[in-house]
Amino acid sequence: MIKDNQRNFSRLHVLIDILVICISYISAWAIRFVGPFAASAVRARSFEQYMALLIVMIPLYLLLYQAFTLYTPMHMQGRRLVLSNVVKANSLGLLIIIAALYVVGENNLSRTTFFIFYIINICFEWAVRMLIFMILRDMRKRGLNQKQMILVGYSRAAEEYIDRILENPQWGYVIRGILDDNVPAGTTYKGIKVIGRIANLLVILPANRLDEIAITLGLSEYYRLEEIVALCEKSGVHTKFIPDYNKIIPTKPYIEDILGLPVINIRYVPLSNTFNALIKRVMDIFGSIAAIIVSSPVMLFVCVLIKLTAPGPLIYRQERVGLHNKTFWMYKFRSMEVQPESQEKKSWTVKNDPRVTPIGKFMRHTSIDELPQLFNILKGDMSLVGPRPERPFFVEKFREEIPRYMVKHQVRPGLTGWAQVNGYRGDTSIRKRIDCDLYYIENWSIGFDIKILFLTLFKGFINKNAY
Repeated sequence: MIKDNQRNFSRLHVLIDILVICISYISAWAIRFVGPFAASAVRARSFEQYMALLIVMIPLYLLLYQAFTLYTPMHMQGRRLVLSNVVKANSLGLLIIIAALYVVGENNLSRTTFFIFYIINICFEWAVRMLIFMILRDMRKRGLNQKQMILVGYSRAAEEYIDRILENPQWGYVIRGILDDNVPAGTTYKGIKVIGRIANLLVILPANRLDEIAITLGLSEYYRLEEIVALCEKSGVHTKFIPDYNKIIPTKPYIEDILGLPVINIRYVPLSNTFNALIKRVMDIFGSIAAIIVSSPVMLFVCVLIKLTAPGPLIYRQERVGLHNKTFWMYKFRSMEVQPESQEKKSWTVKNDPRVTPIGKFMRHTSIDELPQLFNILKGDMSLVGPRPERPFFVEKFREEIPRYMVKHQVRPGLTGWAQVNGYRGDTSIRKRIDCDLYYIENWSIGFDIKILFLTLFKGFINKNAY
């Protein structure tokens, strides 16, 4: 139900955005050709020809808004971050439009119109999101659009569910209390009280108007599940079950039907699907070829600098662990002085590391030293997007120290990834990096890859933690 509510709200938000884009674009055209800038305007294209571009612009901007998490509830991001994402999405949209016009050789459409649209659309999109936020907040204050519910069973699942409900008030759920046989009445978690025993359902349901019941039993109470489900369903109130298996199945499971028998898979990896893997590989091949062509002048210039400033080979190769735990040689521009492999492979670089060359320090900070990995991607050792590969020594170390570390090897390692665009690069928390990697692995989509590549353009190349 919560997911349905959020989905319906997002659909409404998309329709509002379509209207805002149209209004912004028409306003920009009017300002340029009818308003204060009309005197200097040259109408080489008709109004209808300008408006025909909306067929392309609307889906483009909706995809960008999705990529920049603008359909995520505002309270989860904060107003400043939402404004920042509105600016980023519109900036990238403007760049794509201008670049597309240049590529197709279209010189008769006014660039000024698109710049005016850029400014107006940012203002309108931000204003609309602020208005929606204030309307929802006012509705909640007046107690409108709320659903009353109780939880049956006090457990970790109950606490996590309460956390999410309290963090997402726009869902409109009010938890009236918890029923449990093992925790004393009056016990409180974040303002939600244990109000009685499970048997009290027979008294509470007739006396209180409830919209939903959530069964949040602890694992040790699952033997009572059938009895409690039957009790809840007798009331006719919508009932949902929230499993308490986060310690057993810590990631997102999925259920498949085997001739009527539900089977829970502990981990869903979309890239285990052959079609998905093929689509991603095609994207990697074309993407790496394009990136090699575009970056070839930079790579040539870097080769000259390395040769002039640091004796030794241009390319440094290092053994890394990739897909299915198989090792491969990963290529980088050499940024350190030549040293014995046995001395290098068991240590990371540290701040002010004397082994890093002057040009190497710049390359590491800007990630230019990673460009040769485009050839790893073309070979099939790596992908454009995925978890960063690690050296065998550290893989053996982390597999014993960090739960689920080895799951990252179920997909190809990447040149960039969800962890990297969230700031977990270089000398940062390995556990948080793995959390990001697991989220990526289980939520992969082409759209998610494109989002990460876009975010890499904005904040993924500069690495403040690279020494």
